[in-house]
Amino acid sequence: MLLWSILRLLVLAAASALAALVVVRVAEWTVRRLTARRAWNGASPLVRGCRRPFLCAATAGLMLAGEASAGLPAMLRDAVRHGLVLLCVAACAWLAARLVALLIDTGVRLSVRRQDAGRIRRARTQAGMLRRVCQAVIAVVAFAAMLMTFPAVRTLGASLLASAGLIGVVAGVAAQSTLGNLVAGIQMSFGDMVRIGDEVVVAGEWGTVEEITLTYVVVATWDQRRIVMPVSYFAGRPFENWSRNDARITGTAVLHLDHRTPMDDLRVEFDAVLAKSELWDGEGSALQVVDTTPSTIVVRALMTARNAGDAFDLRCHVRERLVGYLREHHPQALPRLTLAGAGRQPEGPPPGVNDGPTSGSGRPVRRRRRVRRR
Repeated sequence: MLLWSILRLLVLAAASALAALVVVRVAEWTVRRLTARRAWNGASPLVRGCRRPFLCAATAGLMLAGEASAGLPAMLRDAVRHGLVLLCVAACAWLAARLVALLIDTGVRLSVRRQDAGRIRRARTQAGMLRRVCQAVIAVVAFAAMLMTFPAVRTLGASLLASAGLIGVVAGVAAQSTLGNLVAGIQMSFGDMVRIGDEVVVAGEWGTVEEITLTYVVVATWDQRRIVMPVSYFAGRPFENWSRNDARITGTAVLHLDHRTPMDDLRVEFDAVLAKSELWDGEGSALQVVDTTPSTIVVRALMTARNAGDAFDLRCHVRERLVGYLREHHPQALPRLTLAGAGRQPEGPPPGVNDGPTSGSGRPVRRRRRVRRR
């Protein structure tokens, strides 16, 4: 009797899975036919993304509905029904989380069309934060619903409700740092302080924001390192954001040259180097003498680039070309180290000045000390 009941339950599971698969295929075919002649085909990714969670939820729901026909014993029937309820709640939570994520991603793709890079980064950052918040809420609600299916937990929940104030105070004090990071993460994402893809300088390191979560921010440096900073760092300390409004940045290259440097010829070569470089965006440039020392002049070259990476490469390129140009055409412009009195013989003491008495050969006379005997 028990064996036949288990076999009927397995047949019910197979039939439920097959029926759910048929429903999914029909839904995909219908959506494909309806959106075949339209420019926007955003429904197909939604259906494909929700295929697996919908199969699980539909299978669990159909099995829960037809569980009575399996004819299981009373003790086994309650355990199977409880397991199917838990499975159905978990599958529905999975389906809801996947559906929310796909809807948010679709909305971001539609909203960032024909927008500048800043708006795109802002939308992606806020969408990522909203997705995590919604998924966390769905997970908490699903976990609470699964716990409430146990009678002992329902009784415990009623007793804990009376002491909810004290528990809230204790939990708030214990999780003060975590809650502070959560609030700071939401504030940072929707306050538009930093976005995914921004070029920032944190703790003396330059890098690109790679990931923003509710509790931490990942910054990718130029040498492939990853700096993980808590979101409270960005909310409570000043930091540099080089692409807050525009990614364009001005790079500088400083040269220490001789006073005889022909500045007019150097400016012509500087303009020619920028004109031939693809890293220069053509917005602005300047070559100026910004300081002087007793032996050199300080020449600063300014040039604009599309982003910080191009600005660094352009600075190195300009510095190399200008130094090479001066070495080949104006070697006198390169700085030199001059030592006063170099190449001269050391002079002796002035005439008439002796360190002590000398002998006829000119050597110092060594005096002997007399020792008296008693």
